[in-house]
Amino acid sequence: MGCPCAAPSVTYDGIPLIRASPGDIAMRRVITGLLAVLFSALLPSLALAEAKEVRIAQQYGLIYLPLHAAVEHKLIEKHAQAAGLGDIKVNLVQLASGAAVNDALLSGQLDVAIVGATVLITVWDRTKGRGNIKGMMALCDSPILFNTSDPRIKSIRDFGENDRIAVTAVKVTHHAVVLQMAAAKELGWDNRFKLDPLTVSMSHPDAMAAMLAPRHEVRTHAATIPFLFQELEDPRVRTVIDSFEVAGGRHTVAVIYNTEKWKTENPKTYLAVAKGIEEGMDWVNKNKRAAAELYVRFEKSKLSPEAVLKMLEREDKIFYTPTPSKMMLHAEFMHKIGSIRNLPASWKDMFWENVHDRPGS
Repeated sequence: MGCPCAAPSVTYDGIPLIRASPGDIAMRRVITGLLAVLFSALLPSLALAEAKEVRIAQQYGLIYLPLHAAVEHKLIEKHAQAAGLGDIKVNLVQLASGAAVNDALLSGQLDVAIVGATVLITVWDRTKGRGNIKGMMALCDSPILFNTSDPRIKSIRDFGENDRIAVTAVKVTHHAVVLQMAAAKELGWDNRFKLDPLTVSMSHPDAMAAMLAPRHEVRTHAATIPFLFQELEDPRVRTVIDSFEVAGGRHTVAVIYNTEKWKTENPKTYLAVAKGIEEGMDWVNKNKRAAAELYVRFEKSKLSPEAVLKMLEREDKIFYTPTPSKMMLHAEFMHKIGSIRNLPASWKDMFWENVHDRPGS
């Protein structure tokens, strides 16, 4: 007779497969339970693992100086460390155009980019419910000045069918929207598109060179910083349209934006980028001389640090802030003329929640 404590035999078609004692079975149950607890504890950390690299579109110009500061001083990396993310890598990616930036964002080849305020409005409208691109924060308040070297042009009413106005891209950019708003305001609503046929697409450096050339057909340029300062140093040049006057005050000219997917998958990294670039803004606003030197070095600019410093000291023309300003004014106009289908109920609809406590507009 077998021992009553003998291990039960597990068979298949009469063939013994496993012989286990009651003690073995109990131990296995304990081990299985411990492994389940351990795996369940590890699962959230595995599921919430965030990217170790942030890819940001690299752009040039004085508007983007806070990004240069954040990269130079490793401010994004600092905030990532503070959030417990460990070491992350910040890579600047060069892309050919704004359309390429949007494509790269939506395809997951780029994480963060900087764009003109009205471009964000357009992209928010087109990706609403399918991609969901929104603003992380504003970046800079600065005017767009329509400067002219044509002595005949004293106001917007003096433009004729043979005049040419340089903008970075016709119809879709902030420059083009400002021209339409100014035309509606000064020439009447029915003439809001009257000056559109006069616009030609040119880069800022090419437009400035053309405007200052003796016999070029382009005599007017929708200029941003630093070009607006450089142009106005020429005694032949005057401003005929100031976007701050058109908008009734200071407005956002550039914003930082990203997709909902990247933000959802990388919530701590998202905040590290936001805090890092915002700290870059604070650093530039408080350390203008050092910021001017950084700009010249980072962009290999032909401008002197002293010249850039004078520009940065003009806070009526350039001020870095994360608070969106006059976004709804532009969105309402763009909706009224049919440029966007969806009218946001508030500026907050176009931005993520980290800036919702700001006094935006």
